[in-house]
Amino acid sequence: MASLKEIKGRIGSVQSTLKITSAMKLVASTKLRRAQTAIENMLPYDRQLSTILHNFLASGVTVESPFTEERPVERVAVVVVASNSSLCGGFNSNIIRKADSVLADYVHKLGKDRLLVFPVGRKVAQALGKRFDLSEDFKMIGDKPAYKQASELAEHLMNLFLQKEIDRVELIYTHYKSTSTQIVTHETFLPLALNSGSKGEESASAQDYIVEPSPEELVARLLPKTLRMKIYTILLDSNASEHAARTVAMQQATDNANELLQELNLMYNKGRQQAITSELLDIIGGSMN
Repeated sequence: MASLKEIKGRIGSVQSTLKITSAMKLVASTKLRRAQTAIENMLPYDRQLSTILHNFLASGVTVESPFTEERPVERVAVVVVASNSSLCGGFNSNIIRKADSVLADYVHKLGKDRLLVFPVGRKVAQALGKRFDLSEDFKMIGDKPAYKQASELAEHLMNLFLQKEIDRVELIYTHYKSTSTQIVTHETFLPLALNSGSKGEESASAQDYIVEPSPEELVARLLPKTLRMKIYTILLDSNASEHAARTVAMQQATDNANELLQELNLMYNKGRQQAITSELLDIIGGSMN
């Protein structure tokens, strides 16, 4: 059994750790509320924009766009969104594991030199940097997502696609469902699937639109805006997921520290009681002699 001095030292160490995890939990909770507010304020706009586009296309208008062009996949860009810091449970490791799986599949099909990875977050850049060709211009935009930076990333991806330097763009990020649940998501960014709505949705929302100046010009302006909003949405989504994961991780660490502290206090009290009992027995034994 450890000495009382050692136990007291461990108690002090656990108490210090408890203060740190409690403070980090409060900070993460505050940031999570801000992230929730940001995404809740933005999602109605994003959904309405998508609804307008799908309803317009469901009305029978046939419009072609270079962003919808399906072509043989020879080069692929993958955007992987994680975080810049740790202490957020399995948030980063889950994303990296999914990215490894997706990239390994493309390496098998196309070869490593035909992949271009866009890491958003220092952790994923460190994990993938030694194995894949990275474009790190947008590595630090995930901490405080801003529409301007998200738009720059979207524009860069759209230009690469239009210039036929890449044939497909895929996104890997974490979708925020609740504080306790975050879902690793993998989806295609380009080419854009315009007819992704169900037939029931199309028939229910089909309307006869009067379009000025022309359907082609409307789609030409609407699609880039939709794509820019998509990148901004996933950055906000991932940011909320990160803070939720960190809040849960720090709560679990705080609970574990409290349990350990109770055990150490019990051990300390037992050891102290045994020491007092031993001293009393020595005193009684000495007086009897």
